[in-house]
Amino acid sequence: MIEGPVIVVATRNPGKVREFAHALEALNKQVRSLADYPDIPEIVEDGETFAENARKKAKTVGDHLGRPVLADDSGLCVDRLGGAPGVYSARYAGERASDEDNNEKLLAELEKERLGEDTEQPLLSPARFVCHLALYDPATGRFVEASGEAEGWITSEPAGGGGFGYDPLFYLPAYEKTFAELSLEEKQAVSHRGAALRNLAAKLVP
Repeated sequence: MIEGPVIVVATRNPGKVREFAHALEALNKQVRSLADYPDIPEIVEDGETFAENARKKAKTVGDHLGRPVLADDSGLCVDRLGGAPGVYSARYAGERASDEDNNEKLLAELEKERLGEDTEQPLLSPARFVCHLALYDPATGRFVEASGEAEGWITSEPAGGGGFGYDPLFYLPAYEKTFAELSLEEKQAVSHRGAALRNLAAKLVP
């Protein structure tokens, strides 16, 4: 289903493009993103699950280009917030919110939840990153899908200059680092997107 040296990934997020390019380099694939196809309109991610959004993006772009397309939908699910922000992770603080806006809102919501508690505790809540991948082939109408998760904690003390999104707040006790403090290689080994890509690759092996 992934033939040829180029694979189209249905995202405009430069952080995701960087991670996909790094991961797929081992398969000798060059990544193209929606930045390479400016005529494709914005896709409204109105699904109630990560899987629904990933399928919609892959099918919309795949049908438009007439070639297989890989799409992901991913986000942060925080236990103490009932799984929020979830599918709304990218727009938690509003449709045009920046990473900083979303991080500030996340910390503010968690601060509300722990009023009256020990505010010296830097680890605010268990959380997990979730990624769902959908590879769609318009020639067959077939999807190949896989998911991955990464478990960690939300910390009140953001750290690191790498990654994107909520990475500076997502702390891994085993590493004693946030996602934003890991190298790209380290992050790929433990991240939700890295796990999803490995699970997808296993399904594509003849």
